[in-house]
This record gives sequence, C-alpha cells and structure tokens, in this order.
Amino acid sequence: ELHARGVEFLNTDAPAAVLTPEGGSFVLRTSREANVQNMEARAPGDGEAYARAMGELERSAALTFALLGSEPWSGAALRACLAYAWRNGPHGLAAYFGSALQRCRARLNADFKSDIVRACIAPWVLHAGLGPDDLLSAQMARLICFTLEQAGCPVVKGGSVRIVEAFVDIIRANGGECLTGVDVERVLTHEGRARGVRAADGTEFSADAVICNVTPTQLYGRLLEGGPVPDAVRGEARDYLYGRAAMQIHLVLDRPPGWADAALSRAGIIHLSAGADAVSRAVNEAERGLLPAEGTIALGQPAALDASRVPAGKGLLWLQLLELPRIIRGDAAGKIPTPADGRWNDAVRDAYAARVIARVCRHLPELESSISGRIVLGPHDLERMNVNLVGGDPYSGASSLEQYMLWRPLRSTRNHATPVRNLYHIGASTHPGPGLGGVSGFQVARQL
Repeated sequence: ELHARGVEFLNTDAPAAVLTPEGGSFVLRTSREANVQNMEARAPGDGEAYARAMGELERSAALTFALLGSEPWSGAALRACLAYAWRNGPHGLAAYFGSALQRCRARLNADFKSDIVRACIAPWVLHAGLGPDDLLSAQMARLICFTLEQAGCPVVKGGSVRIVEAFVDIIRANGGECLTGVDVERVLTHEGRARGVRAADGTEFSADAVICNVTPTQLYGRLLEGGPVPDAVRGEARDYLYGRAAMQIHLVLDRPPGWADAALSRAGIIHLSAGADAVSRAVNEAERGLLPAEGTIALGQPAALDASRVPAGKGLLWLQLLELPRIIRGDAAGKIPTPADGRWNDAVRDAYAARVIARVCRHLPELESSISGRIVLGPHDLERMNVNLVGGDPYSGASSLEQYMLWRPLRSTRNHATPVRNLYHIGASTHPGPGLGGVSGFQVARQL
C-alpha cells in the first residue's frame, strides 16, 4: 500500500563507513564475502572473526528476532526460549544470554586486531542508545552489522516525509482522521477504562481504545494525572531514566562533499571516529556532564543515494552527535563556558556545533565555503520540538539493561498494557526500545 502511493526506497551497497582523524577509512558493504575479504586485508584473522560473529547471530536468529519482535511477557517469547533450549539444551540457552550480555569494546578488542575495523563497528552501538562498555552492546553491534549487510541503509526517495504522507493517505482511505498540532492534555477514564482524550483547548474525543506514543513521564505524570494508577507505577514513572542528549546539524551545500576516498561518496552513514576507545571516552565524558572533546560524529549523506533531494550539482549532509550530556557540568576541552544553570542554550549549541564542523572540515577542506544553509538543533531545541525527547535524549529513555526487555518501560507494567483498561503505551520508551521498525505499534495493533 505504501508503494502504491509512491513510496520508493533507494539504497546503496556501502551502507556504513568510518573515517579516522588521520584520514584512514573503511567501508562496510552489503556483501558478506566482500566484508570478510576487506577485513582480512586489514589484519589476518579479522575477516574470519567477523564471519564467525555473523554466523553465530544467524544460528540464533530465530530466538533473537522472536525476543525483539514479540511481547516479552508472552507465550511467543516463552516458546522461542523453550524451542532454543530443546535444540541446544538448557546450558545452550544460558550460553546464548551470556553471549548477548557481552560488552562491545571488550569483544572487539578480543576478536579484531585492526584498529580501523574496530572503529567501523564500535560507533553503531550509539544508535541503539548504548555505549561500547554497556551490557548488551556487543549483541547490538552484531545485530546492526547484520542488518546493514542484509538491508543496506535505505532512504525514502524525495525525503522521509513521503512515507508519513503515504501513511496519512492510507488512514484516511480507511475512514480514519489525522489531526496535527493538537496538544492532548488528558486521557479520559471512567471506571478504570480509557474512554477518550481531552485536548488543551477543551475539545474531547471519544474512543474505544487510546494508544499513547509518549514517555512514562508524560503518560503517568501528565496524561493520567489523578487517574486510576497504582502508586508503584507512578513512582517508577518518576524514576524513569533518560539517556544522553543528542544534537543534529543539517547542512545545505553548493556542491557534493569531496571525500579523499571516493568509496565514501556512496556510503549511507559515515562515522568520524578514532575508534572504540574514543567512543568509550566520549560516552564517559557525556555521562559525567562534560561536552566531549572529540565525540563521535555521524554523517548522513541522503543526497548520495537520492539525487532528487538536491538541485543538480548541489549537496546535503546531516551530522548527528549522540554523546552529549543532558545537564552540562563542563567542557572536556576546556574551551566552551559552562552555563550557570547547566542547561543547553543557543550559545553552547552554536559553539559546540562550530567545533564539530571544524573537525569535519579537516577532511573536507572546502566544506565551510560550500555551506549555503544550516540548521543546528541542540538538545534544548529537540525537547522543545518533541516533549518525548527529555533533555534532548533522542531515544525517549536510557536503553541500559535495567530498563530494557522485561523492564521496559517499567517493572510494574507488562508489555504495552497499562493499569487502565483499553489504554496502550507504545513508542521508543517501550519494548523493543528505539528504532524505525514500528514493532511496539504493530504488537498493539495485533492485540486490538
């Protein structure tokens, strides 16, 4: 139905790459054979280690994707675990979870000799809301590499707004209605059951079921304020943990980026990183409230895949920073003044963005002169645009183990149900966490 409404995906055989401060580069391909060969060329044994990691993931794929694609508290998840134990024994099931809990940096250091191969893989855990020293980060790195290899790094032709427009068309064609710019302030309940919502202007909407794509803070602290919610649930919602902040920089260019390594010109996303240790250091600085001296820079090149996004001969880049503090206590480089209240403001945002762009310009000397337009969105801008991005956390809550799988969003709730009947909780704050697959909404849709 999406394709019938004009949605077209464009892809590349070079979905990911890394560029080091010294100018070294490595490209991850959609071909397993090519990746193994290229890694072996960097360091004998690295390609074999990569193939082994992908093979292990494939052998346990039925369980892994069942856990990510099913409600964690469900017969489907239990059956997947029992089936794996039946084939591999109870000890094999325990070994699976033991392997899944491993830390990315430790695993990379043990398995790969090449610094640049480790540097290519390590930054991807940031896109799962983790750091390379977090539990589960090795598994997420394997999953992301596997996904990049299998699916590439597709973009929607003409911009991601096209997929939103197509969904709206489908909803309206089926008798639905889409309202935007409406601030919902309360979920209306009666005798423990959701019966609709009330907007800030007083307008009420009746419904047989209400689905909220919000954080627990919003759901239990605002939308259900005074509603039939147990104290334990409200307490856990108040204690819900948020992760690091993010910054987004969009650059309009008078010409396409001129990479020294031509292979980078077709890469979907390039990470500018010195490697796994550098990612770990930047994460640690951010979690201590410091602006990282040299954080990981993710560079997206949608126009490299979709020429229709820019006029002929022009270019486009987006830069993403995922290792920023929500509350600023200092600058690891000692150059940007700390705001008195510790909060992000336009001055800190612009100063940090200038640092980031200057680092990119070392590899693209003509970049600064080719920028004809820019939009910089700091953590405070992101939160102002979307109330779910608390403190600029793009993933609507920390994805660390104590707030993941069985415990996401809260310990006292199960799956996507809430204490209020016919009220459902979906989105990045819920299982399976942040991502683009829409799994949480799909699970609720199947239940309804």
